[in-house]
Amino acid sequence: MKVIIVGGGWAGCAAAFAARKAGAEVLLVEKTDMLLGTGLVGGIMCNNGRFTALEEARAMGGTEFIAVIESVARHRAIDFPGHKHAMLYDVTKIEPAIRNFLIGCGINIKLQTRLTEVFAEDGFINGIVTANNEMLRGDVFVDTTGSAGPAKYCTRYGTGCAMCILRCPTFGPRVSLTSRAGLPEIRAGEGFPQFEAMSGSCKLEKNSLEPGIVKDLEQNGFLAIPLPPGLYKDELLGGKACQQYALTEYARNLIILDTGHAKLMTPFFPLETLRTLPGFANARYADPYSGGRGNSVRFMAMAYCNDALQVEGSNNLFCAGEKTGPLVGHTEAIVTGFLAGRNAVLLLSGKGLMVLPETTAAGDIIGFMHREMKQPEGLAKKYTFSGSVYFERMKQQNLYSTEVKEIHHRIRKADLYGIINDKVN
Repeated sequence: MKVIIVGGGWAGCAAAFAARKAGAEVLLVEKTDMLLGTGLVGGIMCNNGRFTALEEARAMGGTEFIAVIESVARHRAIDFPGHKHAMLYDVTKIEPAIRNFLIGCGINIKLQTRLTEVFAEDGFINGIVTANNEMLRGDVFVDTTGSAGPAKYCTRYGTGCAMCILRCPTFGPRVSLTSRAGLPEIRAGEGFPQFEAMSGSCKLEKNSLEPGIVKDLEQNGFLAIPLPPGLYKDELLGGKACQQYALTEYARNLIILDTGHAKLMTPFFPLETLRTLPGFANARYADPYSGGRGNSVRFMAMAYCNDALQVEGSNNLFCAGEKTGPLVGHTEAIVTGFLAGRNAVLLLSGKGLMVLPETTAAGDIIGFMHREMKQPEGLAKKYTFSGSVYFERMKQQNLYSTEVKEIHHRIRKADLYGIINDKVN
């Protein structure tokens, strides 16, 4: 059984892990020279309902995978505006840690391998072709190509290419496996409500900041520096992909998190203005390099899929992460990746596909998002365990908890405990 996963972000890495644990031969294809995609700049986990969701994933058998993330944690259980008990991982250390772990699991990784064509017939994908004219054949495929870019969309819907962590000019634009297979997608600008949005933060080089600021940041994990009223940026809040941070505090303060770099929680901040603030006279952006003007634009293309994450119109294609809908965050990508990876192997084995029950936070967010997306106003929203509309629902449904025993009991009750580690016969 061979599973090919296209896209090496958090969703792709989680899908690869789950498919390998289920007993398949796994090939993970990534167009750049590093795994994790936006996970290379994110660094935030366990904030608000993500604590619950990550514990559910751990209880379902994701312990080894999660332990790798925890091994490079810089801060644990910190609170910052609108968010509690967050873990911040080191974005400068996470990629080799995850890459080496996946290789150790026996997963084959092909970097700098960009999808160009897909061979499909009678509802089945038979193989893909890369920019190197290499044919890669598999039995089932998982699309985790994300929803950001290519650069022309950053120009059309944003402020132009900011040379973000995705580096489309260097490694080529994002290519959707779903689209190349001839399957319809939910695309921005094609009669749907506006759902595209800028990535939610920038990175500053620590060495470009005053030492006192860096010391306080590394000691506390975050800083909230009040802005003068003339620099309030309330108008930016609605355009952020990460609507869990669309709070007044983020418009009227510089909220900075320590993720190895100094993570500035805004999609952009004019450099000449930033340098007028005390301690920021020499500030410089690390990513995106045009962080004074803009950031990558996400949610450009999403797949039609069911709650088992099987893409409609194909008999052997699944998706995870942002391809499943306007789902925001690393934890969200990981839990959908685990589900898609396992279902890929269940399909190959002739078993029934797994749909996570809505008694779990992971199952509930997938089902709720897919129902909401059928309405125009629902498609325009963002769904995340850590805020916005879904976190409110999560609390209303009594799914949010920080009691580990309670969370693990919930997974046992659903007969899902350790399921990711169970080899599919």
